[in-house]
Amino acid sequence: VESIFDILDLEDDVRNELLQLPDNKMQDLARYCNRYPNIELTYKVHDKDSLKSGGSVVVTVELEREDEIIGHVIAPLFPVKREEGWWIVIGDPKSNTLTSIKRITLYQKASVKLEFQAPEVGHHEYVLFFMCDSYMGCDQEYSFKINVKEATATSDSSSGDEQ
Repeated sequence: VESIFDILDLEDDVRNELLQLPDNKMQDLARYCNRYPNIELTYKVHDKDSLKSGGSVVVTVELEREDEIIGHVIAPLFPVKREEGWWIVIGDPKSNTLTSIKRITLYQKASVKLEFQAPEVGHHEYVLFFMCDSYMGCDQEYSFKINVKEATATSDSSSGDEQ
């Protein structure tokens, strides 16, 4: 057993034999497992084929909670009641830098827009991180690549001489 999902996948009799918990502790475990967040994440890089150096890179993240039980974090040793906090971060692993970050509170569904400045011309790889500040093991990460093209120079003046 390496994660909460392994515990959930076990048959009841196997789980009882493996954990050997008294009934009250097993009820606490069941309550925790039922509250553990299971979040579906999809994302889209907008205008991925037409990104220009110095322009904006816009990433939309769609989130949906699969479970319907929402409430305070189950943390009996924490001194006060706490709500889940979620961080959506885009980072560049090559330079070890963060390019965009947002903190959200997720109830059932959310749509989040992140934006950062497109780097120099070329192929670039980024990682989208979705992290919880309250539960271990439910963080997610997704790699994506962008191809940045040279920005086109625009000029308001005509190329000919005016007399």
